[in-house]
Amino acid sequence: MLIFKIFRRPEWEAFRAEGQTPGAPVDLADGFIHLSTAGQVAETAEKHFGTESDLVLVALDVDKLGPALKWEASRGGALFPHLYRPLEIGEVVWDKSLPLGASGHIFPEGVV
Repeated sequence: MLIFKIFRRPEWEAFRAEGQTPGAPVDLADGFIHLSTAGQVAETAEKHFGTESDLVLVALDVDKLGPALKWEASRGGALFPHLYRPLEIGEVVWDKSLPLGASGHIFPEGVV
């Protein structure tokens, strides 16, 4: 099963250059890396990145993230994946641009 992380372009570039990331400022503040399932990622994009265009969508395989991946209740009791350790670049299955269109973000085919 794939889960997703949305990065702003500078965050993604820093992650690629350093080989790992503790996440975005919100992740650092909360103590874990916020991730989303395919069914959650569009709402995440709208809620937290609504007017931002230069984003990168990163896919991760839940089986590769180990015991530091926890499923915890968030919005309305829905279980969201949270990673309690830095994310390693080698754990990225794929990355794709996530542009902003006229009616919201344009996700790669098959994601939402």
